Amino acid sequence: MRHVLSALVMNQPGVLAHISGMLASRAYNIDSLAVGPTENEKFSRMTFVVKGDDRVLDQVRKQLEKIVTVVRVVDYIQEEHVERDLMLIKVETKTRLERSELKELVDIFRGSIVDVSAKHVMIEISGQERKIEAFIEAVRPFGILEMARTGRIALSRSNSMSSAIEVGDPTHSSDNVDQAV
Repeated sequence: MRHVLSALVMNQPGVLAHISGMLASRAYNIDSLAVGPTENEKFSRMTFVVKGDDRVLDQVRKQLEKIVTVVRVVDYIQEEHVERDLMLIKVETKTRLERSELKELVDIFRGSIVDVSAKHVMIEISGQERKIEAFIEAVRPFGILEMARTGRIALSRSNSMSSAIEVGDPTHSSDNVDQAV
């Protein structure tokens, strides 16, 4: 089973290395990982996709929660949430007809052409993984020259993980930050 986990972490050097190293040392495979700042500069959000049964997920969550720089961990499998991937893809276009056909596909998939050259078009597309995969298959006959994808990002439809919390909150093990957020 696929689980999307999100961890609110302190924005400090080495946090990503520490967390990914911990997961690797325990033989947990990360299918996707995205890290970025939150609305509060003191925190970052890490979104992981891991595969495994409930026991594996429980172990991953417990290991993450033991890390001092991890403020909160949420598993989105039990919550209504929105998740997205982002992709940039460079597709070959040899003729005006191909470019026109490709433009139609981009419009159908609600993507954007972000760069054009004489021999290719670069497209930005975001959405659920199955949409990204379907777009890749649709443009494969044109010739994919290059592709880059982000890891999954997700947010709960509820306010389950706002960074407007106190780091020294008794529900969290971290007390190495002097100020409340």
